[in-house]
Amino acid sequence: MKYKLSIFFIIGLTLYLIDIGLNSYDEKEIYISDQEIISLVTAWKSQVGRNPNDDEIARIINNLVEEEILYREALKLGLDREDRIIKRRLAQKISFLKQESVPDSPSNDDLIKYFNDNNDKYFIDSKYTFSHYFFSSENNSIERSSQAFKDLSNRIPINSDPFFLGKNFADVSIKKIKSEFGKDFSSHFINVELNKWIGPIESPFGHHIIYVTNYTEGYLPNITDVLKQVEVDFLQNKRDEAIENYLNQIRSEYKIYINPDLQI
Repeated sequence: MKYKLSIFFIIGLTLYLIDIGLNSYDEKEIYISDQEIISLVTAWKSQVGRNPNDDEIARIINNLVEEEILYREALKLGLDREDRIIKRRLAQKISFLKQESVPDSPSNDDLIKYFNDNNDKYFIDSKYTFSHYFFSSENNSIERSSQAFKDLSNRIPINSDPFFLGKNFADVSIKKIKSEFGKDFSSHFINVELNKWIGPIESPFGHHIIYVTNYTEGYLPNITDVLKQVEVDFLQNKRDEAIENYLNQIRSEYKIYINPDLQI
């Protein structure tokens, strides 16, 4: 019985050693594939505009080898751990892999449906051409702007403050007016009367008196006029969905621990 056990033990040990021998990995051995070299040479050619000569190819390969050596030494020292840049780069790479699964040629029906479902993204905002006098909140803006508005009716010269964005604006969208002057300020442009001084109007910077000379009504363009942008947006949306779906599939496999007593 002992003899049989010894045989099984020797056979098992032999198979184990054979497996180690066949699957051993020498961290000091570096194998550079043809595809890696061809890829680097192609990238070099696209940047420089010509094929590299023998010396340049040697430098390309040498740089690749040096990079691999430094990479392995960095891993041995554990430099990849707790490194936000490396983590972000690896996260980007797997995101790119998932995005590449999205077909690059959407059908016309897909694009039309996406356009109809996202009309607000392609709506051309109404635009205004206007001038204004500005009165800084740091210099009694409400009283000065109110007096200036009266002086305009009597054609008295106005002494206003300089505004960092300028005095005159041509074909500015209502969205941009809102972002630069604030929501309350932009609301005064709705149904505004042209060629007439209006004010004082308050903004986060002070008070203004405005004079609108032109207005172009907003509209939804025909899909044929924005088809290329619709296709770009559609594909990006599909890529974002691919990443989101992938995360939803694997998120349940992870356990997340966060200190409940952490105060920030």
